[in-house]
Amino acid sequence: MGLKIIENFDSSFTLEPDAKRTLFSLLTSENFLQQITTQLPGKKIEFTELMFQPVPYSKETPKGMPQEFEKYHESRDYIIINVPPNFMFKAKIFKPSRLCAIYKIH
Repeated sequence: MGLKIIENFDSSFTLEPDAKRTLFSLLTSENFLQQITTQLPGKKIEFTELMFQPVPYSKETPKGMPQEFEKYHESRDYIIINVPPNFMFKAKIFKPSRLCAIYKIH
């Protein structure tokens, strides 16, 4: 079985309003924010409401994300997390199957 090279990958997506509201509520819950900040002692974080679908690695997307989000990956002022699968399920989001969320570190 050989590798399949993907030339173009459409990373755009739209969330239904109810799904988005549920997901954002989960991503901003105090319990979840505390779980993230255990890795960032003495820091607080704020959800930027920026999200993206991971993309296949390529020369144009070496970090596995759309190029417009790479600036957040390279900044020490932001943290990117994989949205937990159970959050996706609770929000009834099945397409895309994976999302990443961006948080600002204060």
